[in-house]
Amino acid sequence: MTDPTLSRRALMGAAAAALVSASPVSLAAKSTLLRVSTPAVADDWHAKMWTVLKEQLDKQAAGQFEVQINLNGSLFKQGAEAVALARGNLELASISAFDIAKVVPAFSLFTAGYMLRDPAHLMAVLGGPIGAELYKEVSAKMDITVLSPLYLGTRELNLRQKREVKTPADLKGLKLRMPSTKEWLFLGNALGATATPLAFGEVYLGLKTGTIDAQDNPLPTTKSAKFYEVTQQITLTHHLVDSLFIVVSNKLWNSLDAAGQQQLKNAAVAAANYNNTQRITDEKNLLAYFESQGMRVTAPDVAPFRTAVQAAYAGSDMAKQWPAGLAERVAAVR
Repeated sequence: MTDPTLSRRALMGAAAAALVSASPVSLAAKSTLLRVSTPAVADDWHAKMWTVLKEQLDKQAAGQFEVQINLNGSLFKQGAEAVALARGNLELASISAFDIAKVVPAFSLFTAGYMLRDPAHLMAVLGGPIGAELYKEVSAKMDITVLSPLYLGTRELNLRQKREVKTPADLKGLKLRMPSTKEWLFLGNALGATATPLAFGEVYLGLKTGTIDAQDNPLPTTKSAKFYEVTQQITLTHHLVDSLFIVVSNKLWNSLDAAGQQQLKNAAVAAANYNNTQRITDEKNLLAYFESQGMRVTAPDVAPFRTAVQAAYAGSDMAKQWPAGLAERVAAVR
């Protein structure tokens, strides 16, 4: 006859052993996977900021999140992230105003020239009440939540050959490379140049051979892509203060409790602040670097460019999609 005491002890021992063996699995199951997709290369601040986000989560929510950072478009190609996020195939990414404007036309205002004055104005507008209002529409239409805006850089003209550039008329006939979307091409033509679509990977050779006469990018990109090797002049038109947005899939966001949402948002804001600080410092220092490479740096009065560009947008179909009074509200933010 079996001793009931021994049976109870055996059952308790087996249960304890099962609990111990199951503990690592159950703990792992509590960790929320956050896959990050970015086209940025490793030495770009837009890549390094994701490490800041990861470190912040590790510090503030130890063991709760597993952040996997995928650089160089290795997980999803640039432009494909928004769809992947909406479908729940991706948790985190940084997407542009141009990406959002395809679905939420009001965002095309932030792709227009001379709408934002500088990085501080960008963050005040997109990190304030105006941004909060627009992000509700983004969430409803794109199934993603904006965690934080961030500064991509101020776009300047980079010319293959030296040229006096004081007004838009001085750019007439200049083949200015722009990304191949209607919004980008519109901006290039509004500046007075002949906007020429060309893939980013072909810009260096295009400048070298004369297929294009100029390109526009933030100064850190001009350096990292080595465009200064095949150009002679930087002209500071400051025509677009460009932004990105750290976004999360609504599927993931809605699965988090209030504490988890706040931890993720705080980490995103910390990552954006890190990026902004580093990028602004870079832009201040790079002019001296370009001059040391033998380049000419010119700083024309931007008023004629601003007037021409804003007039072009005012009469465009693009501006008809902007909510009434939005441009004026943006301009009024200080």
